[in-house]
Amino acid sequence: MGDVWAWLLFFFIIIGVIVMVVFQLMCLADLEFDYINPYDSASRINKVILPEFITQGVLSLLFLLTGHWIMALLSIPYLYYNFTLYNRREHLIDVTEIFNMLNREKKKRLFKLGYLMLFLFMSLFWLIYSALEDDDHFA
Repeated sequence: MGDVWAWLLFFFIIIGVIVMVVFQLMCLADLEFDYINPYDSASRINKVILPEFITQGVLSLLFLLTGHWIMALLSIPYLYYNFTLYNRREHLIDVTEIFNMLNREKKKRLFKLGYLMLFLFMSLFWLIYSALEDDDHFA
């Protein structure tokens, strides 16, 4: 039963990270269509970047601690990418360069969204599989 609760926790953490990435995409889309000024857009995006990185790190750590090795291995590239962005100090959006980097930033977040959707479907599969497996033990 503990495995089901672990997968349920993973599922909701992944949804939280997806919400943060979609929020960033919405801010970039609003900027592209001139619904928001560059300063507000950059400050809104920069407020959720570190929580996104921390949440992804916690998720990877939880995969390791619970012994879900394949999911932990699959989360390493995303975690490494976030780590290198942070070390190079390229994780925050610069207000003065936001229009020049708009397409690149949108593509980065769309790629992240696709990667996270893969994680979401995999965790949903393992959640259902674990629930059915636990159900067989009780029957």
